[in-house]
Amino acid sequence: MKRILLVGGGLTAASTASLLRQSLGQQAELVLWDKARGAGGRMSTSRSPNDGVCTADLGAQYITATPSYAESHKKFYNDLINSGVLMPLKDSIEGERDHPEGTSHYVTPHGISSIVKHFLSVANADVQFGHHIVDVSLDGTSWKITTSSGKSELFNCVVLTMPVPQILQLKGTIAEIIEKSPEQKQKLENVSYSSRYALALFYKPGVKLEIPWTAKYFYDGPCIRFISVDNRKRGITDPSVGESIIVHTSVPFGLKHLEKELKEVQPIIMEHLKEFLPDLPEPDNIKCQKWRYSQVHKPVDGTPGCMVLHQSPLLVCGGDAFTHSNMDGCLESALKLTETICKNVSNAKV
Repeated sequence: MKRILLVGGGLTAASTASLLRQSLGQQAELVLWDKARGAGGRMSTSRSPNDGVCTADLGAQYITATPSYAESHKKFYNDLINSGVLMPLKDSIEGERDHPEGTSHYVTPHGISSIVKHFLSVANADVQFGHHIVDVSLDGTSWKITTSSGKSELFNCVVLTMPVPQILQLKGTIAEIIEKSPEQKQKLENVSYSSRYALALFYKPGVKLEIPWTAKYFYDGPCIRFISVDNRKRGITDPSVGESIIVHTSVPFGLKHLEKELKEVQPIIMEHLKEFLPDLPEPDNIKCQKWRYSQVHKPVDGTPGCMVLHQSPLLVCGGDAFTHSNMDGCLESALKLTETICKNVSNAKV
């Protein structure tokens, strides 16, 4: 039986794991490691520390399906809709950029991380959090993967889905492999990401937010790019659930303040927020999140879906940096990763 390790707890790893389970059945033991405390990656849903049912999506806000992807990824969308993970966005998003005719928007009533959790449940993988890998080295015909805590295990195949700069920081044989392939190294080093901050404001049940829209983009001003009344966006109308607001900063603001501490940046964002919403009540709790690697600004040349770093034993990397930065980009990479891995496993069918 092949031991396959997927590194990263986001959508690419989760959907790849689900596809591998469907393709390989019990031919493979699927293991997923992520350095975070829970699933989601940039599809992150946060809970109020004072109220576990009051949540907010700190990363991705909603899913946009163009007609072409709605057709080519129909099996994914149908699965998510039929499982109650996705539902159509009922309200409009003010200031949104134009999309092709026939484009659909979806939201997640249980939080954006529920998409990742759904695919992980289908995969039935051994998911372990708090595993920050630092070394990827050959050990005979296997890969020896070592974490920052000193834990090491052997795998027949390793799939890296974390941001590319984190791949380039890994030590061991992987660093030697990348160094010996100048073309691949250059492609990886050319990848760039936008950076931004997100702010979640949580309110106690009964506090009403007098905001005339559900979500809105802002294109003027030095700080704020997007504001959403998150529970309203996700169709939550239960009065016993407190409301929540999400604020995303602009990319220039994120870049300007990238190396500052969260405690320094949070009051700056709050000051700008009150310029837009001066009558906003005091929240019960606030969470500030730095997204050093937000959306992919420049992907790998040719957007191949994945990149094989070593053929046997297989070491491959993928994610939105190898396609484009949205759900469909992650699914495209997952499909390519699955095809590549299954070709490496005898008698596998994709």
